[in-house]
Amino acid sequence: MNRKNIFTRFARLPVIAAACMLLVLSGSFNLLFAQSINLKNAVIVVSPGIPSPMKETAATILSEEISRRSGQVPPINVVWPKNGTPVIALVLSSETELAGKAVPSKRESNNPEFKKEGYRILTEVSDKGSITWVIGSDARGVIFGTGWLLRNLRIATGIVQLDEKADFASAPAYPIRGHQIGYRTTANTYDAWSVAQMDQYIRELAIFGTNAIEGIPFQEGEAPSPHFKIPSAEMRIRMSEMCQKYDMDYWVWTPATFDLKDEAKRKAEIKMHEEFYKKARRLDHIFFPGGDPGENHPSDVMPFLKELQSLLVKYHPNGKMWISLQGFSVEQIDYFYQYLAKEKPLWLEGVVSGPGSPPIAETRYRLPKQYKHREYPDITHAIRCEFPVEKFDQAYALTLGRESVNPRPYAFAKIHDKYAPFTDGFVSYSDGSHDDVNKVIWSMRGWDPQKNIHQILKEYATFFFGKNIDEQAAGGIEALEQNWKGPLAENGGVEATFNFWKNLETGNPKLKNNWRWQMLVMRAYYDEYTRLRLINEQELEKQANEVLAKADLKTIDKSMTDALAMVNKADTQPIAKEIRKHIEELTDALYISIGLQTSTAKHKPRNPERGAIMDFVDYPLNNRWWLADEFEKVKKMKDAGEQLAMLKRISSWENPGVGSYYDDISSVSKGPRVKTISEDATDVAWWDSGMSRKRLSSQLFQREPALDYDNLDPGARYMIRVVGYGEALLRVDGKRLSPVIYNKELDSVKEWIVPLSLTQDGKISVTFDGPEESDLNWRKNSKISDIWLLKM
Repeated sequence: MNRKNIFTRFARLPVIAAACMLLVLSGSFNLLFAQSINLKNAVIVVSPGIPSPMKETAATILSEEISRRSGQVPPINVVWPKNGTPVIALVLSSETELAGKAVPSKRESNNPEFKKEGYRILTEVSDKGSITWVIGSDARGVIFGTGWLLRNLRIATGIVQLDEKADFASAPAYPIRGHQIGYRTTANTYDAWSVAQMDQYIRELAIFGTNAIEGIPFQEGEAPSPHFKIPSAEMRIRMSEMCQKYDMDYWVWTPATFDLKDEAKRKAEIKMHEEFYKKARRLDHIFFPGGDPGENHPSDVMPFLKELQSLLVKYHPNGKMWISLQGFSVEQIDYFYQYLAKEKPLWLEGVVSGPGSPPIAETRYRLPKQYKHREYPDITHAIRCEFPVEKFDQAYALTLGRESVNPRPYAFAKIHDKYAPFTDGFVSYSDGSHDDVNKVIWSMRGWDPQKNIHQILKEYATFFFGKNIDEQAAGGIEALEQNWKGPLAENGGVEATFNFWKNLETGNPKLKNNWRWQMLVMRAYYDEYTRLRLINEQELEKQANEVLAKADLKTIDKSMTDALAMVNKADTQPIAKEIRKHIEELTDALYISIGLQTSTAKHKPRNPERGAIMDFVDYPLNNRWWLADEFEKVKKMKDAGEQLAMLKRISSWENPGVGSYYDDISSVSKGPRVKTISEDATDVAWWDSGMSRKRLSSQLFQREPALDYDNLDPGARYMIRVVGYGEALLRVDGKRLSPVIYNKELDSVKEWIVPLSLTQDGKISVTFDGPEESDLNWRKNSKISDIWLLKM
């Protein structure tokens, strides 16, 4: 019976009966036209034409990952099973048949399954059973097609199925899609991994379209990590074997941190390289960062790399050499391009653009076409990095820091879209598994720049958490990214995200030991705890300032005692204890599951900056430490009038009075007139290993802020006051003003009188010229943290 005949008969039925039959039949049609493919008892049939080791690897991945999730172990075979048994067939698109069955490849050469690394997934269903074809253009195409299947299967205990028939084909947009995984002390996770854990992680990256892994083979001067399961020298060789197993390019990042003119050190370095080249099972690319680290001129670097290349091809004939221009001066960059024009080195494969490199578009423009161009994006850091979180709330910057769990799917998709067209792909910078979501985003957008971000997250959730919660988990990851947008105290979505993840956690106890799940749940708890603390502690400081504002000559000591007791309630009367307790439980669980080192005392990271968020989970979000130190200064003053003036200055720091204005330059909540943001996130000071007792505002800053003021009193005189460090070359409405007070020490004051002629229209724009400080380390550059416009 066809559809036309069925629906014709509805006209002869009573309305209610017809409606009921329509509901039943529509369900039948849904089953017919969205037919699921049951693979519970499937046999994996592998073409002998697939090159080894992928012939063995792809089938093993498929069998093991299905078995791990369902309890069913799909057998692997080279012959067809009896009729009725579902089959997953792995085959090359160049083959016409597999074990007597015709391969249903679409023979047009421009189809994805005939392009490098491309594949097609096609299901055939008949009364003899189902065949799910994984048709790869080459060995990598087979593994990437296998990855698609695993990302889209519904797998649970006793269940293995595709929810609908498939005919999907795809090939990558960018040929280089990789991630750096440095088994070194600096990493906050990788250094704690066993060989099996490293192998599994590389496998999972392959499942999401990654085709390159970058190791860091030489660790001169760096003590072995206390977490190492095997020596780093052994792991770097094992990683080369893993790359061979998964048919991934093996890159290594290897700088020269010594003077290349030193012949003895140069020879020793070359010898060390050659020993590594001999032992590595696979080695495809050497990446030499020009000046980060290192201080060698390219006139010394290029001959050194040429010699390394000659050794590399002795052991790995297809090995390639790359260089970045990171940290090079204008003269050094010009020298490099002049060298290319003159020498036309065939031994050089291409240039890498990373943090501190010339602009990506400029590099592609200046680089001769025969050389490739690879990006080295920093996807692992949130602040003091290449791609900082824009307008990151101060509370997050001071607690979560650089290397927290940091899913930023939409931000990094935009960043990839912006820079990728100038490149042949990327190998990202990563120092731990906390950026796991970001790795998947980069890999999959490198494969398909148009792929829907929500769909990527659903596939991530399907594979790692199960298809039954893919939509919820994807939405939860998106919500975590939204937690970092705008002023934290005003972001009510943080509480909603917390409750969402808390309910997911409660409803999915089987995921309790899944480390990716642990990370996401922990972030939701940490964000909520930080927000609750911020609101509470800022209110305590407000009340303390009210106490100080009421002080008089007779109550100076009592006012300080009462104000300090008020702000210290954050410690003496802590809030959200249960949330705090669960954060600790989750971070301890993450140390057990993957060695994530979130606590200096418990987990021994290299230093607190390397993801030790538990060191800062209770870091003050008001100025109680600073107040305590300032009060000690007040007590040492001899004159009571000076003491009282000091207290009044403290109490009115952020509230200078009617008609006056204050801006905390890098606070998204306390800098409403600030138009600029820091481009490179060097606007967070890292003093005293993150435990600075200085005023919170002084720990975040900008170099050249710009502010707009309006609704000023045209007849009033105004003064601009700045707190910071070093120079502050101020302009008002484009006019450079001369200061009346100009101190350069840290936290010292500068002041300017604003001419009446500039405020007569009721508004001014304030900008700062950048001082010439190219000879200074960026940490010693001038800083501006607080600005007042004071009505005199």
